[in-house]
Amino acid sequence: MVAAPQYFLGTSAILLALSVLEVQSFQPIVVSSKRLQINNFHQLLHPTFINTKLNAAHVTPSNVKSRRRKKKPSFMKKKQLKNPNELETWRVYGLDVNPDDLFTSSTAEKRTEKDDDSVPPELSYLTPPVLSALLSRLRIKSDFLERDIAKEDLDRISLPSQLKDARVVRRSLDARRRRGSDPKYTYVIDIILTREAVQDLRLSHQPGRIERISGKQTNSENDVSSDKGDRSDSKPKIIIVGAGPAGLFCALSLASSGLFTPILLERGQPVEARGKSIGALIHRREIDPESNFSFGEGGAGTWSDGKLTTRIGRNSGPVRFVLETLVKYGAPKRILVEGGPHLGTDNLVRLLRNMREDLRCVGDGGRNPFWHMVSIYSALLQFPWHNSHIYAFSSVNKFHIEDGQIKSVDAKCTPAIERFTNNDGRKDITLQEESTKHFSGDAVVLATGHSARDVYYELHNSGVELDAKGFAVGFRIEHPQCLINEIQYGKDWGGRVVSAHIFTRKLSTDAANTKHFADDADKSASHTGKLPVASYRLATNEAFDGESNRGAYSFCQCPGGQIVPSSTEEGELCINGMSFSKRDSMWANSALVVTVSPDDPILEKYRLSHGNLAGLEFQREMERKAYELGGGGMRVPVQRLTDFLEKKTSASVPSSSYRLGVTSAACHDIYPQPLYDALAHAIIHHFDKQMPGFLCDQALLHGVETRTSSPVRVRRDQRSLQASGVDNLFPAGEGAGFAGGIVSAAVDGLLVANAIKTKFSSAHDMSQLFNDDNRASVGFDY
Repeated sequence: MVAAPQYFLGTSAILLALSVLEVQSFQPIVVSSKRLQINNFHQLLHPTFINTKLNAAHVTPSNVKSRRRKKKPSFMKKKQLKNPNELETWRVYGLDVNPDDLFTSSTAEKRTEKDDDSVPPELSYLTPPVLSALLSRLRIKSDFLERDIAKEDLDRISLPSQLKDARVVRRSLDARRRRGSDPKYTYVIDIILTREAVQDLRLSHQPGRIERISGKQTNSENDVSSDKGDRSDSKPKIIIVGAGPAGLFCALSLASSGLFTPILLERGQPVEARGKSIGALIHRREIDPESNFSFGEGGAGTWSDGKLTTRIGRNSGPVRFVLETLVKYGAPKRILVEGGPHLGTDNLVRLLRNMREDLRCVGDGGRNPFWHMVSIYSALLQFPWHNSHIYAFSSVNKFHIEDGQIKSVDAKCTPAIERFTNNDGRKDITLQEESTKHFSGDAVVLATGHSARDVYYELHNSGVELDAKGFAVGFRIEHPQCLINEIQYGKDWGGRVVSAHIFTRKLSTDAANTKHFADDADKSASHTGKLPVASYRLATNEAFDGESNRGAYSFCQCPGGQIVPSSTEEGELCINGMSFSKRDSMWANSALVVTVSPDDPILEKYRLSHGNLAGLEFQREMERKAYELGGGGMRVPVQRLTDFLEKKTSASVPSSSYRLGVTSAACHDIYPQPLYDALAHAIIHHFDKQMPGFLCDQALLHGVETRTSSPVRVRRDQRSLQASGVDNLFPAGEGAGFAGGIVSAAVDGLLVANAIKTKFSSAHDMSQLFNDDNRASVGFDY
């Protein structure tokens, strides 16, 4: 007698059926989604059955009632939106465009070459190839672009109906040659569209690719041209020491509030007269210890490349505010869009003059026409509408601290020269007499630069707590710019820098580049795109010094630049790099430096005699060595990079951009052996691999670069931003150890201004601008 069949449902039926086969009294039946009945083991193993998906939920034996399948909503059915016309802003990242595509049409080229003031860069950079890349990412048809290109409408490229607006947020050049690929421009674009369009395009938040962002940021709290308070004499007086980025932005923020009277003290000359001091140094080798490449209005960054790169977030509110403020005072608008923005010395000079003029009048409800006839560099010429007082050529030499609170400062004031313009032309006026002035105030902002060593010693003697801080030292290296173009762009693209007249207009530079790429002219002719002069950045954390690894990196790279002296005292030699806005010289230079930690063994002998100021004394000794090797007279010791690695003096040296003269010398003997070993290891095993061809006979080392950052930090409270143990003293910027460049120093100046507003006005809320995470330091450590 055979028992009734047993029914097994589901995907596990096979295993169960196999086990049942061992019992002879049962007849297994397996039911599949195809309603197949398996009556024996051999049929079970047949490929037809194995490839059949089992689903017992939908198939049952005939004597079991079937269940109804639940209906699923249609995939194409639109979700009902409450506010379909509400606008949203999305940010699209990583849109790549080939340089050849950018300059294929005359329209694209004209839009790119248009003057900054005619069309905002966020619109002028939105050329048809860029918009085409955007629409391809969004899966929108771009047939209409051909009609716009034919019209050659330079003012505005029309957008598809799905987009309400589109603006370029950032453009950067990616010159990395992956498997022989061409350089490419990479764009970040903000688009505005309705919620209904977002649904139709099926946009989803994908970090790093396309992201939904919040509404537009407003900077109403930081408007430096608004007047929010009275002009009574009872307003707190804030003494600001140093007119670099930190000091200037702090003064602008305080003055614009209308609640404070900033008193700005700068040891160097106004920017116009500072240029004369620099001219005397270059042509007559006369160094003014108070007005030079390091000291003066604008700080050391004025005579540099004017880089606006920063590590604190390019699109953050504070950084964006700084960039927009610079544009307001005369910086080119492209800095708001370019990935690696720079100003150049020529733009900085004009910008600083405009900022100074506005700082005098900010808070008076508008510019008073009488200001052109007076100056407030002198204490005798202060008028009731002036909301700020500026004293140039006023070097602070004493801090008066009583009962844990700073009361006043003393400054040595010498005649300063400022240039005024009226209907009769330009006129230079000498301001203030030589004297020592006493300045009393409710608070003091310490915003000096990292070269103000006398200030550090005075702070130390006054009992202000200073901490040793890591820094870096090394050399400045210089290559022919055409060689860097070849290394970065390759022989097929390097020649395209020559014809890029929107970037270079110097015949000698173009001629040198043409000669360098003469043998590869056919390769360059195959491209229509244009490229800027090439730049580079090198770094490693594995520079072996014989015992351990150090950091080594390039710093303040100046394409199309020149090397200049940044010394502030006779008998010491320090150099820096600078570029004008066109970056059109024949050379490219950069610092090559190695890190020195606060507890570094090479500083041991300096710590024994100078404590936390050991880094300062180490820097000074290296600068004295360089001065002696150069032979005096501000001549710079130089050495071919290949000879540096072989530890031999160069028999001959290539031409240099340094205008005060060079001397072939044993630069490898300047620094302690661990620093030499680390730098040599980095060049051979890392830098030349990152940039093949970097190590060559044409590369020329110049000594020395020691002032990459301050070797000390003024200790300050993270909440109040006041110096530890000294009430109402606010350290700020690069010299105090809290920044590393123009932008980060300016942001730190704004942070300190808001801390002062909080301390003296309970109604002010610091959280409107910055959060706590940014307040300890906006710079960087080594």
